[in-house]
Amino acid sequence: MIKSMTGYGIGSQENGKVKYNVEIKSLNSKFLELSLRLPKAVSDKELTLRSECSKLIERGKVNINISVEYTDQTAKASSINTELLKKYFSQLQAIATELGQEQTDLLKLALSMPEVISNNDDSIDETEGQVLLGAFYQAVDNFNTFRSDEGDVLSEDLKTRVQLIADYLIQAEALETSRIPLIRERIAHYMDEAVGKENVDMNRFEQELIYYIDKLDITEEKVRLRAHCNYFLKALSATDSNGKKLGFISQEMGREINTLGSKANHAEIQQIVIRMKEELEKIKEQLLNVL
Repeated sequence: MIKSMTGYGIGSQENGKVKYNVEIKSLNSKFLELSLRLPKAVSDKELTLRSECSKLIERGKVNINISVEYTDQTAKASSINTELLKKYFSQLQAIATELGQEQTDLLKLALSMPEVISNNDDSIDETEGQVLLGAFYQAVDNFNTFRSDEGDVLSEDLKTRVQLIADYLIQAEALETSRIPLIRERIAHYMDEAVGKENVDMNRFEQELIYYIDKLDITEEKVRLRAHCNYFLKALSATDSNGKKLGFISQEMGREINTLGSKANHAEIQQIVIRMKEELEKIKEQLLNVL
């Protein structure tokens, strides 16, 4: 069965200390266009997430937004390297005393020295990483469920339109029995007007007529178009169905419909061909959104 490239899914996981929320949205695109927004603390997981997206999401213009909430606010608080701070402060005091300078802002200056303050948001541990991935996979599951549901709707619409083309083909076949006699009558009338009936070599006329009618024969086009319609419906229900494959089949359907119209030489059949083309264009538009 097919899936839509349009999708939406959210996931949320927590472990008592931290909670991760993941939101995934997608629109149709020929390739995977991934936009990933995540907190600085989980930036080291970006490559893993991108790799999983290429396998689980495949195609589409995808936006993923990851946010984090800390239940214990102290978990994300900055920590101070006390021993390093003392060392910096004592050194600054010694220098200030030696130079005879005031010592009022030495603590502030010591706090600004390298590696005195470390932010716990700079990285996460393995446990927190598992919480993040759990939220991500949950969002992907909901996202793919949404895609599958949308795909079911698309599938029914595509089936209906392909069946309409097949029904139009039956209507064209019903008109075909009167097509050849009309062509024969019309050509005979032109010959009578041009050279007169008594001057026509009937044997030669029949030979030329057979050659001309053979050029207008649409049997092959009907057989191939019906086969393409059946193959489309079969591919639509297959487990490995995808938009690109269905797109290729629709192109072949279009070729047969165009040839059918150019060879029909019959006003009512050509009107039916126009209706076939209308349905085929709608099919192609829908396939743009099929994964």
